[in-house]
Amino acid sequence: MPDRTETNNWNSKIIEEFRTHGGKVGGPFEGRPLLLLTTTGAKSGLQRTTPLVYLADGERLMVFASKGGAPSNPDWYYNLLAHPEVIVEVGREKFAAQASVISGEQRDQLYAQQAEQMQSFATYQAKTTRTIPVVALELRKA
Repeated sequence: MPDRTETNNWNSKIIEEFRTHGGKVGGPFEGRPLLLLTTTGAKSGLQRTTPLVYLADGERLMVFASKGGAPSNPDWYYNLLAHPEVIVEVGREKFAAQASVISGEQRDQLYAQQAEQMQSFATYQAKTTRTIPVVALELRKA
């Protein structure tokens, strides 16, 4: 797993490309549904932006706290647990959103749907003993 500095530099490049090209990026995210999630730091109170692939589910956007199958959840997940009011950027649009964790059968169905569309998510779940959280983002026009 890359260290936090490497991850932040990598994310910064994707975020810049996303904003420059209206949500379109190359590399591993090319052609994938990508959003930018801005959370408020659970401890720091600072705003943090993370690029994430998503799954549209009606009016909601679903994101997955996979962290590449690491044994722990990503920082953005803990941030939104502490502060569920988030900002979501899709394409050139920016929305306020409310984040909520999905559990049970609905979580399992959504994760299976994502893993079917993007095989890497099946690999992530196989690499870890934790259940990868699924988070719903309920958008509100800002």
